[in-house]
This record gives sequence, C-alpha cells and structure tokens, in this order.
Amino acid sequence: MRNRVLRAAAVAILTTILLTVAAGSALACGGLVTPNGTVSLLKTTTLAAYHAGIEHYVTSFEFAGEGQEVGSIIPLPGVPTDVIKGGDWTLQRLILETQPQLEARTALTFSADSAAAGAEVIMTKKIDALDITVLKGGAVEVGNWAREHGYFLPPDAPEVLAFYAERSPIFLAARFNAERAANRGVQTGQGTPVHIVIPTPSPWVPLRILALGREASEIVQADVYLLTDRRPETLPQAERSSGFDESQRGLIQEVSEPASATLLKDLRSDRGMKWLPESDMWLTYIRINETAANLKHDLAIDASGFGRPSPVAAGYPAPGAAPWSVVWTVMAALAAVAILMAITDPAGRRTVSRVFRR
Repeated sequence: MRNRVLRAAAVAILTTILLTVAAGSALACGGLVTPNGTVSLLKTTTLAAYHAGIEHYVTSFEFAGEGQEVGSIIPLPGVPTDVIKGGDWTLQRLILETQPQLEARTALTFSADSAAAGAEVIMTKKIDALDITVLKGGAVEVGNWAREHGYFLPPDAPEVLAFYAERSPIFLAARFNAERAANRGVQTGQGTPVHIVIPTPSPWVPLRILALGREASEIVQADVYLLTDRRPETLPQAERSSGFDESQRGLIQEVSEPASATLLKDLRSDRGMKWLPESDMWLTYIRINETAANLKHDLAIDASGFGRPSPVAAGYPAPGAAPWSVVWTVMAALAAVAILMAITDPAGRRTVSRVFRR
C-alpha cells in the first residue's frame, strides 16, 4: 500500500507539469509555449565555439506568427559567467561561408521569468524582447518552475529534462514578449542573437531537446557550427555530406576545414567576438536532419583533437556501466537459479544458504 501511495504521488507530481504544446510547423530548441501564444519558432542555427576552456554558445531566436509570449528551455553544460546580446552578423556570416546559395535562416527558443519552487535562479537578463533566466535544478524542479510561470510542457518533458539534469542541472530559459518586440520595432522573422559564455572542460551541444514535443516521425532540422583550436572529434561522428541531400538522415558533416583569415576577421569585428583568435581556428559545419524518434543524444566535442569525446556528455551510458534494467534482470536470473537449486538438490540448498549468509 505504501509503495502504491508513493507511486501515485510521483505520478501526480509529473502530471502537474504534463500539458500539451500548441501545434506548429516550426522547429525549435524546446517546446514550451504560453497558453495564448501562437508564435512559431523557426529553424535552429547555433555556433558552439571553444577556446581556452570556455564555450561560447551563440544562437538566434526567430519568430513567426501571432501571440503575446512564447518560450522554451535549453540545457547548458555548466554555469554561464555571462549572457549577452549576440553579434549582429556572426551566424549570418557563418551561413554565408558554408551555404552561399541558401537563404540565411536562424532560430531557437526557451522560457523564463524569475524564480519558483525548488529551482534556483542564478542569473536574469533582458535582451531586446527576450527575458533570460538561468536556472539550477533537477527535472521536477525545472518543470515546476515552468508550470509556475504559466508554460505548457509536452508529455515527454519529464524524460527529456531528466536526461539533461543527470549530467548538468543548469538550464537557460528565455521568454519572448511579442508586445515588447512590437514596441521595439522587431518584425516577424527577425532574429534576436544571444551569446552564452560557459566555462566547461567538456563542451557539448544539446540536440535531443530539439525533439521535445515532436511526433516520432517528424524531421528535426538544425545547423550547428563549431569553431575550435584544432580539428575536433565528435560523438556521435557526423556522416560525410552527399551534397545537401534532404533525404540524407542523421548528423551530416558539410564542412570541416581551417577557418579562413577573412572569416575570423569578420567574426572578430562583431559584437562580443573579440575573444576569438585571429588565426588557427578550425571550422566545422554539421547539419542535423533526423527524425525525432532517432534524436536521443547530444553532440559531444573533444576540442583538443587528440582524445575521444565523452559518451556521458553525448548522453550515452558511461562505458562499462550496465543499465539498471540489465542489473535487475541478471539478479532475477541468479535468484531463479538459486531457488531451483534449493528445490531440486539438498547440496544446492546448503550452497545457497552459505552464499546468502555471506
């Protein structure tokens, strides 16, 4: 009875943060949408640059549709030292470098405000029409924070939030306020770039969060740019491109080459990018084109170029660690064998007795 009560209580806690996301054709990093929001979130474009032990995570929020507020949550590999407005052309310049024939598209989103039950608010910022909040907490705490601030969570949110909270309890939430955007003259489709500075020994780019609230068969698309001191190793390893083939699924490596001096000069001239070295950086462009059902991992990066990326950072089980389901299966099998021996063989009974006394 006591176990049933505890299970029911746990289900009740999770149920309080399980609501449905408003439907839309857009792709976004997350899926939190306010009750009255009909704003769509467009394709994600992200730069994850790593230099001197610091990850510089630059992304842009681009919105289309009508509504007052919208947002979602992004997990971070560590506590950021700063969150600032991103440069005006950093992402566009990267797209131009690697996709000269394509229209520049950027986006991403999250959710925010101040504080709520259990989740610790580490930092708050206002960037144009975005209210940024950096949170520290587990899956339930962050989910409760979102619920207390009027956001809907899709049914898979507890599982996805737990997936991230086990590795890092840090989340960034950003709320887009359409009314404030209109007052500032922000037009539909305009992006708001955000630059997150994160000291971390093990950089990674969140990918699984992109599938939050999606049907298993839906295609998740994103552009991920890496700038590192050396040619990086990634986990999972991206496949070679077959030439912007939309039927090619998975993580597709479109570019892997030394960053040109012209590109680095242009990027350094943008807001917040003076930290970037003047030379000797490696540019990697990975295109994400995968079904939500198969996007169950992140992108771990070994920026040194000499080691192997961390499976844990990619969201895989630690090497040598057996899942609890396997452990319980083995234990159950051993117990069954022991019982069978005890029933059929007196010597076996004595052996089993000695084993369990130990």
